[in-house]
Amino acid sequence: MMKILVLGALSIASLHFAQSYPASAIPENLKKNANVVVRKDFTTAQINKIDEIKYQYNTVTTVLNKDGNEQAVIYIPYDKQRRISNIKVTIYDEAGKKIKSVSKSDFQDISNNSQGVFYSDNRTLVYSYTPAQYPYTVDFSYETNDENTVFIPDFVPFNSVKTSLEEAQFKIINNSGIELRTKIYPSKYNYTSVIESGSGNDKTYAYKNVPAIDDAFMIPQPVKILPAVDFALARFSLAGKQGTLNNWTDFGTWIYNDLLIPVSGSTPAIKAEVASLQLQGSVEDKVKKIYQYMQNKSRYIAVSLGIGGWQPMLPDEVQKKGYGDCKGLTNYMRILLTEAGIPSTYCIINSSSSQVSFDPEFPSMGGNHVILMVPTEKGNIWLENTSQQIAFNHLSYSTTDRNVLAVTQKGIELINTPVYKAEQNKEKQTLKINLHEDNSIIGTGNFYYTGNQYDYNLRLANLNPKEKNDAVKRIFDILNFEKVEMKNFNNDRDNAAITYDLDFKTNNYSKKAGNSLLFRSVPIFTDAVFKTDESRELPFEVGMSYEDEYEIAFILPQGYKIDETPDNSNITSEFGSYKLSFVKSNDEIKVIRKMQINKGLYPKEKYNDYISFRKKILNMDNSKILITKI
Repeated sequence: MMKILVLGALSIASLHFAQSYPASAIPENLKKNANVVVRKDFTTAQINKIDEIKYQYNTVTTVLNKDGNEQAVIYIPYDKQRRISNIKVTIYDEAGKKIKSVSKSDFQDISNNSQGVFYSDNRTLVYSYTPAQYPYTVDFSYETNDENTVFIPDFVPFNSVKTSLEEAQFKIINNSGIELRTKIYPSKYNYTSVIESGSGNDKTYAYKNVPAIDDAFMIPQPVKILPAVDFALARFSLAGKQGTLNNWTDFGTWIYNDLLIPVSGSTPAIKAEVASLQLQGSVEDKVKKIYQYMQNKSRYIAVSLGIGGWQPMLPDEVQKKGYGDCKGLTNYMRILLTEAGIPSTYCIINSSSSQVSFDPEFPSMGGNHVILMVPTEKGNIWLENTSQQIAFNHLSYSTTDRNVLAVTQKGIELINTPVYKAEQNKEKQTLKINLHEDNSIIGTGNFYYTGNQYDYNLRLANLNPKEKNDAVKRIFDILNFEKVEMKNFNNDRDNAAITYDLDFKTNNYSKKAGNSLLFRSVPIFTDAVFKTDESRELPFEVGMSYEDEYEIAFILPQGYKIDETPDNSNITSEFGSYKLSFVKSNDEIKVIRKMQINKGLYPKEKYNDYISFRKKILNMDNSKILITKI
């Protein structure tokens, strides 16, 4: 997606003058590892009063190849509080010669949600150019007048890999008389720096000549590598409601009083729902029963109504219709618990595969998801309310290991979500495999997943039997099944565990060597390609800790004996550990494998050490067992 930022002066006509952008003028260092080069990304934000910010945007992007097309798609969001004007788009060829101009009538007008929205005040204008050749350049500008002043976009060089930047500016002019707080977050890896100029109420921030981040193996998300500048007004407006943002206490009080209290009322129907559940037992027992009741009767849809799309639907509306978005479903669950006499806390979070937390020292509006926290004497219970399949008191990899804005009557408290240890993110395989003289194997297996490995397998829950079998073929493609059938799939929503059984057949698993059969020790494992990199420029990240335990019983064909097995192995590293052992009997070889990988953001200097560690594991997984005909 093209990052939409804003530009310098106050008349867009003076900014959008004829200018040539030949691809030949791009410095060579900015072409390296890049699919697109952002030639110019200028933003001007003029804050006039508590409920008015005028923005001007001008972005010029050169697309070098087809893989960059998506980043040249133009998206312009708008709603009742955000009006757009002066849209101008010009397309240039490689030499900088004009190909065409684009008008507003060439844009599509769609609902502002990738999943589709049942109810929405938010819309997006979209334009996508279909190129005849590469490279080409898109010069794009427009203006907005925004009454919602709680959101001022942060200023980063770019958001995705394979993107480089010639020049970006964010000019902010504060004529409102309201304090504007600003914080610069430098790059932890000195990748580039923010250039700051101006003073007082007229400041400019800039980046220049920022090379692309290559989509290298295990590269962290750009947000963890690049610098950023954040902005927040001390007083703001959101859909006509004004508040203060001096600290987390003020802001939390505003959210609680202005967004939550108006949608906190119960109804006789909701009271009757809770009464019908006949709750008994501990607090945890009661919460679980209410939660699973809510899951079974409600479903997720996207809703973008209310105060700037931030206020939940009324619980009565969710109760009657049986659907809602994350805000509506979480608030409905909160009211159900209130009726049961159980307090809970509405929590705003950054949901992402990359752990992004709120800065305790810089209060600002943020987050893209809502979950619920129930405090108990035994610890916090965390509830993800948008999934009908996810287990009770389980958060997925997109919401663990970060903080939330826990909204209470007294303000916001920043609370950390759980961090799953390696032994909590577990896979267990128990395989029984019959070896045959024709090199085929016929086997059965039991598979067990918890923690984040539960999350990855939860997608199987909604598939029909054929789709499940097809998914297993893709997941375990290393075994190249001739036949496979999944049985007894179970999503244990009480304990966050998925189990299933497999019956399978694979041809050509072993190889003949005279009167012997040779086959690898571990049938199913991750066969990623691990390559050293002597010129690694950036750190690498292991996204989660996890543990795999395999027990594999190979049954020999009749008339065969065990000839050779690999030596037992034990590898230990700061990155994890690995053990492989063999237990032999007359007609069976049992292989026991245990691997633990440690989560971490590691310096580039240790990359080849990690690759060496993983190669040793891969070699042991591929180590061969030899059996010979008697």
